[in-house]
Amino acid sequence: MSEIASQAAFAYREDSAATAALPQRLLNLVLFVTVVTSSIAFIEPSPHDALMMLLLLMCVAARVPFDRKIAPLVVLLTIWLVGGCLSLIQVGDQQATIQYVGTSLYLGLAGIMFACLFCDGNLVRLLILRRAYIIAALIATAAGYIGFFHLLPHSDIFLFNDRVSATFKDPNVYGPFLIFPLLLLLIGLMTRGFRFSTFIIMTVLFGGLLLSFSRGAWAHFAISAAAAVGLLFVTAPDQRMRTRVLLFSIAALIVMVLFVIALMSIDSIHDLFLERAKAIQPYDVGPGGRFWEQKLALSVILDHPNGMGPFEFGRVFGTQQHDVYMQGFLVYGWIGGAAYLTLVMVTLAVGFRAVLVPAPWQPYLIAAYAGFVGEAGEGFIVDTDHWRHFFLLLGLIWGLSAASINLRRHQLQDMLRQDVFQQDVFQQDVFQQDVFQQDVFQQDVFQQDVFQQDVFQQDVAAAGAQAMTPA
Repeated sequence: MSEIASQAAFAYREDSAATAALPQRLLNLVLFVTVVTSSIAFIEPSPHDALMMLLLLMCVAARVPFDRKIAPLVVLLTIWLVGGCLSLIQVGDQQATIQYVGTSLYLGLAGIMFACLFCDGNLVRLLILRRAYIIAALIATAAGYIGFFHLLPHSDIFLFNDRVSATFKDPNVYGPFLIFPLLLLLIGLMTRGFRFSTFIIMTVLFGGLLLSFSRGAWAHFAISAAAAVGLLFVTAPDQRMRTRVLLFSIAALIVMVLFVIALMSIDSIHDLFLERAKAIQPYDVGPGGRFWEQKLALSVILDHPNGMGPFEFGRVFGTQQHDVYMQGFLVYGWIGGAAYLTLVMVTLAVGFRAVLVPAPWQPYLIAAYAGFVGEAGEGFIVDTDHWRHFFLLLGLIWGLSAASINLRRHQLQDMLRQDVFQQDVFQQDVFQQDVFQQDVFQQDVFQQDVFQQDVFQQDVAAAGAQAMTPA
C-alpha cells in the first residue's frame, strides 16, 4: 500500500512540474514572436505592440518574479511618467498628446517587464531573445536592401529621402535598432571563435547600418563597439583572452574599412555617403537649425517648470530640438526631465558595476550595456524616449544587474560557509589531537605506575626472601 502511495505521489509531482513548465514554455514562445515582430514599426498600432500585451499576461501566468533590486527603475520611471501626465493639464484636449503620454506609459511598463524577465539570469530566455532579435534585424535589413536597390515593385516604401528606413518610419531609428544584434554577434566572435555564418550575418547587418546613412547611428555603433571591446578586454579571465580580443578587434576594424570601401564603389552609395558623412549638415546650423533650436530650448525650459506638453515646442517654434534630455524637461516638466536624466545616469552606474562581475550571462550584459552607452550618447542629437529597443536595453541592464548581484551574494555566502566549515574541521582536528595526547599521557602515567608497583613488589619479595634465610 505504501509503495502505491509513493508512486502516486511521484506521479503527482511529475504532473505538477509539467503543469508549471507549460506557462514557461508559452512565455518563451510569446517572447520569441514578440521580439521577432519588433522590427515592424512602420504601421500603427504594430503587431509588436499587441504582442507586448500578450507577453505581459504570460509573465503574470508564469509567475515571473519581481526582484526588489529593480525598484529604483520602477520609481524613476514612475516619476518620469507622472511628470508627463501633469504636463497634459496644458494640452490635454488634444488626442495626439494623450496618445504620446500613453505610449510613454506603455514603454515604461515594457522596460520593467523586461527587467523582471531577466532578473534571474535565465540563459534559455536570453538565447531566445538573441535569436529572435537577430531574425528581426535580418527581416528589417532585407527590406532595406530591397528598397534601396529597387528589387521589387513599390519597394520605395522602405526608403526615406533615398535613405533606408526599412520597416521603420525613420532611418535614424532603423540604424540604431541594428546595433544590439551586431554587438551580440561581435562579442560571440571574440569569445567563442570565428564562425562563418556569424561573419555573414554581421556583414549583412553592417551593410544595412551603413545604408541608413544616419550619422547618429554610425557614431552610436562606433561608441558601442569600442565600449564592448573595452569591457571584454577588462573582464577577460587571462592574458590569452585579452590578446584574442585585441587581435579580433583589429581584424574586425580592417574588414569593416574594406567593406565600406567596397560599398563606396557603387555610385548611388558613394555620393550619398560622402554627403551624409559630413559632421555638420546645413540643417544643423543657422536660424531654425538643430543647434539653434537646442539653444532656444534651454531658455524655454527655465520658463516652463511643468513643461510645455508633447509636440508643443515644435508647434510654437517650428521644429523639434532633437535632444532627448531637453525633450524630457520640455515634455515631462522639471520633475519628469530630472527623473529621466537620473534614470540614464543611474543605469550607466549600476550596469558598469554589474558588468564586471563574472557570470554566465556576462556577454549579454556587456552587449546591452555597450549598446545603452551609445544610445545615451546619441540622445544628445536625437529624441530616443520612444524607441522600443531603448527600453529593451534598459530592462536587460537592470534585470541582469540584479541577477549578477544575487550571484555575487550567493558566492560570498558559499565562501563564508566554506570558511566556517573549514574552521570547524580545524577545531575538531585540534580537539582530537588534544584528546589523543591526553590519552597518550594518561597511558604513560599508568604504565609508569604499573612499573613502579612491579618494582615495589619485587623489592618486597626480595626482602621477604632475605628475612627467611638462616643467619
